[in-house]
Amino acid sequence: MKVLVLGPGGREHAIIRALLADPEVEQVHCAPGNAGIAQVVPVHAVDADDPAPATQLARELEVDLVVVGPEAPLVAGVADALREAGFPVFGPSQAAARLEGSKAFAKEVMAAAGVPTAMARVATTEAEAADALDTFGAPYVVKDDGLAAGKGVVVTSDRDAALAHANACFAAGGTVVIEEFLDGPEVSLFVITDGTRVLPLSPAQDFKRIFDGDEGPNTGGMGAYTPLPWLPEGFVEEVVERVARPTVDEMRRRGTPFVGVLYCGLAVTRRGLRVIEFNARFGDPETQAVLARLATPLGRLLMDAATGRLDEAERLRWRPESAVAVVVAAQDYPDSPRKGDPIGGLEAAEALEGVHVVHAGTATAPEGEHAGRIVSAGGRVLAVVALGADLDEARDRAYRGTDLIELEGSQHRTDIALKAARGQITVPSHSAPRPRQEQA
Repeated sequence: MKVLVLGPGGREHAIIRALLADPEVEQVHCAPGNAGIAQVVPVHAVDADDPAPATQLARELEVDLVVVGPEAPLVAGVADALREAGFPVFGPSQAAARLEGSKAFAKEVMAAAGVPTAMARVATTEAEAADALDTFGAPYVVKDDGLAAGKGVVVTSDRDAALAHANACFAAGGTVVIEEFLDGPEVSLFVITDGTRVLPLSPAQDFKRIFDGDEGPNTGGMGAYTPLPWLPEGFVEEVVERVARPTVDEMRRRGTPFVGVLYCGLAVTRRGLRVIEFNARFGDPETQAVLARLATPLGRLLMDAATGRLDEAERLRWRPESAVAVVVAAQDYPDSPRKGDPIGGLEAAEALEGVHVVHAGTATAPEGEHAGRIVSAGGRVLAVVALGADLDEARDRAYRGTDLIELEGSQHRTDIALKAARGQITVPSHSAPRPRQEQA
């Protein structure tokens, strides 16, 4: 089959690497891609967020499958236009992508489907926000209701800072969702669905804060690892039964079936499983780690989901190793990342056993002193991904690769998967006694 992948980042590079390993996939194209993607497949300078040029490119290439990577084109209706043109598409419709495009809508769907999630209120004014903050108390959780590339969430014990974030969202014409704080470790679980059936992938954990120890502002993600040795037995099955399947069923009942990958952002709390958020696409950087372990051919899996034949998909097979992805970010990320700096050490890192480099914010300099060289072109520049016999070996290999990357002013966390490797993650007990019932 011939596949077109839409998107410019690390998630798309990881998807393309996996597609190229599928013997059924004869060609892969990408739009717009990045410097690393351009080294392995043809790239096309097309605005992937615009339905018309994306559809035209699919026609010109005569592709058999289109994979929509990021959230922006999904929310813009790119998948709808492609389907109307007759292409199988892995990615939800504009209506179904509202699960990510609006946190308030996602809460509405979860309530209708009986999915466990944090208590929340939607606020449109400062007074409403202040009242919600006081109702839930600290730590305060304030989320921009729209798309924010993973950076629209503030979690703080500072009430003034929480209210300021809400007011900034209001000033931009938006609304906010204010939630109770969820204790316990977080888990990312991707669930492939054809709108009816669901197929979970391997759980992962990512790291949102910019600095070690989960300090500093939120980012799009500074690293990830999989599998999670600390998860309780039966966790994935519980997510499927209590979260994924009810949500997919509810979306189908509404006449907006969800086809693609439902990203379940979860917290394992003292009160049990809770959904933090849904995304309508593969997460970044979790995808880089998860797909590094997937042994099942990805092209056929995504085609089965896109064409409603997920019941025919083979049982997923996984490599036995652990995978760790460490993101290398540009100087001053996430505020105002510096761009245009040359990147060295890429070949040396890739030469290490079990290591590969996934490009995210990279480009090839067209002119100037760095003409022809790969340079930084975004906040999260690349991810060094490593497989190892266990998390310790995967971490060691990933960080040896990271140390070889040469990028002036770059930054990365040094504690990706560290607590898990040391056995320092515990799942809160939620065996608290239930309230006694009143006697009749």
